[in-house]
Amino acid sequence: MQLLMSPASPFVRKVRVLLREADLLEQVTEVDVQTTPYEPDQAVKAANPTGKIPVLIRDDGPALYDSRVITRFLDQIAGADLYPAAGLWEILTLEATADAMMDAAVLITYEGRYRPESQQSPDWMDAQWGKITRAVSTVETRWMSHLAGPLHMGQVGMGCALAYLDLRHDARGWRDGNPALAAWHKEFMSRPSMIQTAI
Repeated sequence: MQLLMSPASPFVRKVRVLLREADLLEQVTEVDVQTTPYEPDQAVKAANPTGKIPVLIRDDGPALYDSRVITRFLDQIAGADLYPAAGLWEILTLEATADAMMDAAVLITYEGRYRPESQQSPDWMDAQWGKITRAVSTVETRWMSHLAGPLHMGQVGMGCALAYLDLRHDARGWRDGNPALAAWHKEFMSRPSMIQTAI
Protein backbone atom coordinates (compact mmCIF):
# COMPACT_ATOMS: atom_id res chain seq x y z
CA MET A 1 0.00 0.00 0.00
CA GLN A 2 1.01 3.62 -0.47
CA LEU A 3 0.23 6.66 1.66
CA LEU A 4 0.11 9.86 -0.41
CA MET A 5 1.19 12.52 2.04
CA SER A 6 2.97 15.73 2.91
CA PRO A 7 4.84 15.72 6.22
CA ALA A 8 3.60 19.15 7.36
CA SER A 9 -0.07 18.12 7.33
CA PRO A 10 -1.37 17.33 10.83
CA PHE A 11 -3.91 14.93 9.31
CA VAL A 12 -1.09 13.08 7.57
CA ARG A 13 0.92 13.03 10.77
CA LYS A 14 -1.87 11.16 12.57
CA VAL A 15 -1.58 8.36 10.02
CA ARG A 16 2.22 8.38 10.08
CA VAL A 17 2.23 8.10 13.87
CA LEU A 18 -0.16 5.15 13.67
CA LEU A 19 2.08 3.44 11.10
CA ARG A 20 4.95 3.58 13.57
CA GLU A 21 2.95 2.70 16.67
CA ALA A 22 1.30 -0.25 14.90
CA ASP A 23 4.51 -1.44 13.18
CA LEU A 24 3.09 -1.07 9.67
CA LEU A 25 5.96 0.68 7.90
CA GLU A 26 6.84 -2.48 5.97
CA GLN A 27 3.28 -2.69 4.63
CA VAL A 28 2.72 0.98 3.76
CA THR A 29 5.11 3.11 1.71
CA GLU A 30 4.99 6.84 2.44
CA VAL A 31 4.95 8.85 -0.80
CA ASP A 32 5.64 12.57 -0.38
CA VAL A 33 3.61 14.68 -2.83
CA GLN A 34 3.67 18.38 -3.65
CA THR A 35 0.14 19.71 -3.34
CA THR A 36 -1.63 23.00 -2.59
CA PRO A 37 -5.29 24.02 -2.23
CA TYR A 38 -5.10 25.57 -5.70
CA GLU A 39 -3.06 22.87 -7.40
CA PRO A 40 -3.65 19.42 -5.88
CA ASP A 41 -1.24 16.69 -6.89
CA GLN A 42 -2.53 14.71 -9.88
CA ALA A 43 -2.19 11.34 -8.16
CA VAL A 44 -4.07 12.68 -5.15
CA LYS A 45 -6.89 14.02 -7.34
CA ALA A 46 -7.11 10.72 -9.18
CA ALA A 47 -7.56 8.85 -5.89
CA ASN A 48 -9.57 11.42 -3.92
CA PRO A 49 -11.94 13.73 -5.82
CA THR A 50 -11.54 16.45 -3.17
CA GLY A 51 -7.79 16.55 -3.82
CA LYS A 52 -6.98 16.33 -0.11
CA ILE A 53 -4.34 14.31 1.70
CA PRO A 54 -3.79 11.83 3.20
CA VAL A 55 -4.84 9.15 0.72
CA LEU A 56 -4.20 5.45 1.20
CA ILE A 57 -3.73 3.57 -2.07
CA ARG A 58 -4.67 -0.07 -1.51
CA ASP A 59 -3.57 -3.04 -3.57
CA ASP A 60 -6.96 -4.75 -3.48
CA GLY A 61 -9.60 -2.03 -3.35
CA PRO A 62 -10.40 1.62 -3.96
CA ALA A 63 -8.30 4.30 -2.32
CA LEU A 64 -9.27 5.40 1.15
CA TYR A 65 -9.25 9.03 2.22
CA ASP A 66 -9.96 11.16 5.28
CA SER A 67 -7.50 10.52 8.07
CA ARG A 68 -10.10 8.98 10.40
CA VAL A 69 -11.12 6.45 7.75
CA ILE A 70 -7.50 5.55 7.06
CA THR A 71 -6.56 5.19 10.73
CA ARG A 72 -9.56 2.97 11.47
CA PHE A 73 -8.67 0.77 8.51
CA LEU A 74 -4.99 0.50 9.42
CA ASP A 75 -5.76 -0.09 13.08
CA GLN A 76 -7.99 -3.01 12.09
CA ILE A 77 -5.31 -4.48 9.82
CA ALA A 78 -2.66 -4.24 12.51
CA GLY A 79 -4.87 -5.27 15.42
CA ALA A 80 -3.31 -2.38 17.33
CA ASP A 81 -6.46 -1.63 19.35
CA LEU A 82 -6.07 2.14 19.06
CA TYR A 83 -9.87 2.30 18.91
CA PRO A 84 -10.70 0.05 21.89
CA ALA A 85 -14.33 -0.80 22.56
CA ALA A 86 -14.01 0.47 26.12
CA GLY A 87 -14.42 4.24 25.89
CA LEU A 88 -14.79 4.19 22.09
CA TRP A 89 -17.27 7.06 21.88
CA GLU A 90 -15.10 9.26 24.09
CA ILE A 91 -12.03 8.39 22.01
CA LEU A 92 -13.86 9.22 18.78
CA THR A 93 -15.11 12.51 20.23
CA LEU A 94 -11.62 13.45 21.38
CA GLU A 95 -10.26 12.61 17.93
CA ALA A 96 -13.03 14.66 16.30
CA THR A 97 -12.15 17.59 18.56
CA ALA A 98 -8.51 17.32 17.50
CA ASP A 99 -9.52 17.16 13.83
CA ALA A 100 -11.69 20.28 14.22
CA MET A 101 -8.70 22.08 15.74
CA MET A 102 -6.58 20.98 12.80
CA ASP A 103 -9.22 22.16 10.32
CA ALA A 104 -9.34 25.62 11.88
CA ALA A 105 -5.56 25.89 12.18
CA VAL A 106 -5.00 24.84 8.56
CA LEU A 107 -7.58 27.40 7.39
CA ILE A 108 -5.68 30.14 9.23
CA THR A 109 -2.46 28.96 7.60
CA TYR A 110 -4.04 28.96 4.15
CA GLU A 111 -5.53 32.42 4.65
CA GLY A 112 -2.12 33.85 5.41
CA ARG A 113 -0.20 31.84 2.82
CA TYR A 114 -2.44 31.66 -0.24
CA ARG A 115 -4.60 34.79 -0.20
CA PRO A 116 -3.20 38.21 -1.10
CA GLU A 117 -2.67 40.32 2.00
CA SER A 118 -5.29 42.82 0.84
CA GLN A 119 -7.90 40.05 0.74
CA GLN A 120 -7.07 38.43 4.07
CA SER A 121 -9.59 38.73 6.88
CA PRO A 122 -8.12 39.07 10.38
CA ASP A 123 -11.63 38.75 11.84
CA TRP A 124 -12.14 35.47 10.02
CA MET A 125 -8.77 34.15 11.20
CA ASP A 126 -9.58 35.20 14.77
CA ALA A 127 -12.90 33.35 14.51
CA GLN A 128 -11.02 30.20 13.49
CA TRP A 129 -8.64 30.67 16.40
CA GLY A 130 -11.67 31.02 18.68
CA LYS A 131 -12.69 27.48 17.73
CA ILE A 132 -9.24 26.28 18.72
CA THR A 133 -9.11 28.09 22.05
CA ARG A 134 -12.56 26.80 23.02
CA ALA A 135 -11.50 23.27 22.12
CA VAL A 136 -8.23 23.51 24.04
CA SER A 137 -10.01 24.93 27.08
CA THR A 138 -12.59 22.17 26.97
CA VAL A 139 -9.92 19.48 26.83
CA GLU A 140 -8.14 21.14 29.76
CA THR A 141 -11.27 21.28 31.91
CA ARG A 142 -13.19 18.15 30.87
CA TRP A 143 -11.10 15.68 28.92
CA MET A 144 -7.72 15.30 30.61
CA SER A 145 -8.67 11.99 32.19
CA HIS A 146 -9.33 10.63 28.70
CA LEU A 147 -5.78 11.49 27.65
CA ALA A 148 -4.41 9.11 30.29
CA GLY A 149 -3.88 5.37 30.00
CA PRO A 150 -2.88 3.15 27.08
CA LEU A 151 -2.32 4.79 23.72
CA HIS A 152 -5.42 5.43 21.57
CA MET A 153 -6.21 7.57 18.54
CA GLY A 154 -7.79 10.34 20.60
CA GLN A 155 -4.38 10.90 22.14
CA VAL A 156 -2.62 10.69 18.78
CA GLY A 157 -5.03 13.17 17.23
CA MET A 158 -4.68 15.65 20.07
CA GLY A 159 -0.90 15.32 20.08
CA CYS A 160 -0.73 16.03 16.34
CA ALA A 161 -3.19 18.93 16.56
CA LEU A 162 -1.24 20.67 19.32
CA ALA A 163 2.05 20.04 17.52
CA TYR A 164 0.63 21.73 14.43
CA LEU A 165 -0.34 24.75 16.52
CA ASP A 166 3.28 24.93 17.67
CA LEU A 167 4.51 24.60 14.08
CA ARG A 168 2.30 27.24 12.45
CA HIS A 169 0.73 29.36 15.19
CA ASP A 170 3.08 29.27 18.15
CA ALA A 171 2.82 33.02 18.72
CA ARG A 172 -0.87 32.70 19.60
CA GLY A 173 0.09 30.78 22.75
CA TRP A 174 -2.34 27.90 23.15
CA ARG A 175 -0.61 26.87 26.40
CA ASP A 176 -1.72 30.01 28.26
CA GLY A 177 -4.22 28.96 30.92
CA ASN A 178 -3.91 25.27 30.00
CA PRO A 179 -1.11 23.88 32.18
CA ALA A 180 -2.38 20.30 32.41
CA LEU A 181 -2.72 19.93 28.65
CA ALA A 182 0.64 21.62 28.09
CA ALA A 183 2.31 19.15 30.47
CA TRP A 184 0.59 16.20 28.82
CA HIS A 185 1.68 17.38 25.38
CA LYS A 186 5.29 17.84 26.43
CA GLU A 187 5.40 14.22 27.57
CA PHE A 188 3.51 12.94 24.51
CA MET A 189 5.96 14.65 22.15
CA SER A 190 8.74 12.46 23.56
CA ARG A 191 7.21 9.33 22.01
CA PRO A 192 9.49 7.94 19.27
CA SER A 193 6.61 8.04 16.77
CA MET A 194 6.18 11.79 17.35
CA ILE A 195 9.89 12.46 17.18
CA GLN A 196 10.21 10.48 13.92
CA THR A 197 7.34 12.39 12.26
CA ALA A 198 8.43 15.89 13.30
CA ILE A 199 9.46 18.37 10.63
